[in-house]
Amino acid sequence: MEVVPNRFDEVAYPAHAFANTHPGQLAVMAALHGLAAAAPGNCRVLEIGCNEGANLIPMAFAMPGSEFTGFDLAALPIARGQQRIAELNLVNIRLFQADICGLEGLGEYDYIVAHGVYTWVPGSVREHLLALCSRHLAPSGITFISYNALPGSHLRNIARDALRWGSRRGQTPEDQVAAGVELLHLAARSRPAGDTWRNVLEERAGKIEARSASATYHDELAPAYEPVSVLDLLERARQHGLEYLSEAELPMPNDPALQPELAKQVAALAGDDCAAQEYLFDFIRMRMYRETILVRTGPALRQKMTAAAVPQMRFTSALIAAETDQPGARSWLLPGGARVNCTQEPVIAVVDRLTAAWPRALGYLEVEEVLTSAGLLREQVPGLLLQMAIARFLDLHLWEPPVMGHISERPRATAASRQEVLLHPQVANLWHNTVEFHDPPARALLLLLDGQHDRGEILAELQRQFPLVDPSELEVGLEPNLQSFLRAALLDG
Repeated sequence: MEVVPNRFDEVAYPAHAFANTHPGQLAVMAALHGLAAAAPGNCRVLEIGCNEGANLIPMAFAMPGSEFTGFDLAALPIARGQQRIAELNLVNIRLFQADICGLEGLGEYDYIVAHGVYTWVPGSVREHLLALCSRHLAPSGITFISYNALPGSHLRNIARDALRWGSRRGQTPEDQVAAGVELLHLAARSRPAGDTWRNVLEERAGKIEARSASATYHDELAPAYEPVSVLDLLERARQHGLEYLSEAELPMPNDPALQPELAKQVAALAGDDCAAQEYLFDFIRMRMYRETILVRTGPALRQKMTAAAVPQMRFTSALIAAETDQPGARSWLLPGGARVNCTQEPVIAVVDRLTAAWPRALGYLEVEEVLTSAGLLREQVPGLLLQMAIARFLDLHLWEPPVMGHISERPRATAASRQEVLLHPQVANLWHNTVEFHDPPARALLLLLDGQHDRGEILAELQRQFPLVDPSELEVGLEPNLQSFLRAALLDG
């Protein structure tokens, strides 16, 4: 087909992995709702609007038994991704340039991912997207669709209007975004201190400033941009034989849907329709963004989450112990920096066992033994583990990557991460989370971990590359940095 340059060819969109699109995550959410999805290690995955494949390529590297397909309307990102695939000698992934509209002959897929597409295309293209999902989804398949959601995105639209004004004031994406942010700050400063709208404007300006200008250029300044409610999405999806199952991530512990009295009031207003219930909850949450799982319509769908499938799962915890002054309590930091606390001995015992094993996962029987030894009945274990997952004490898995549990004599970081660190400021680890790399010595160290060099050779090369850094500083920092790479799930040898 004729290749027509578009905005994504002219300005590259930031490319990285999205953890909630991973088949392992989607399979867990399906299992919690009673649906047995395809095994993540042996499945077929399609990504619509895959950019340069930064989301699919790490999956293909870590799951050689699965097959991955991605396409995008922009030709240059696809070419970049194809080059990465060739360099890594991956044979289980293909990327190609194509238009959603009218695309046929793709075959059947167990997981279909459309991340960052639905809100940013015209209505006619959204219909083609849903039709494509319906046409190519396996009978027990999972579709992931992310979108900016209403009613919360009405607040985002205020920022979009300011940025669109800014787009008339600058030539480059950086200038356009800066002009729009300046307008938001001006409007905020004009309001009295403590004013609600001042806080809203400052919050939106801050979020835009924290992102790259290229991301804002393609998101808020996209020619087609229409946030939708979950109700709108599901009304369209049902016309294509697709139904709501859940979101792609467990709810937060304070989610309104987990509050029994509030859930009862919402059910009284919305009836049994889960779409209507979710829509009402989004007013309470003022939700701006959703990652929705759709499946084929069928009588056996269970949209309420239970712990029935937990005994088939594996478990990890990347928590880091933190100090606390609360007697009898333990405290940990989540990978993002948030703090969780606990005084319950069974929970503490499980977290201790899982954090000692990280980045490896433990099976159900081992975790069950820890909890029953702490006094729980066996029938109580699945429910408690699900509660711990919702509280972010642990993660649930139906797949485990080939991650190392120790540092070898000749450490090896994944070839995919060593390739990616040359291209982007972050890399995907084996659990499909992103790890930031802004420090030049850390980037250099990752590149040296090819499994061919021992610590002495690695240190000598670092000293050669960074002659202005005190050699003792590099020597003292080598082992802690290797440990951090191990904990970051970047080592596979």
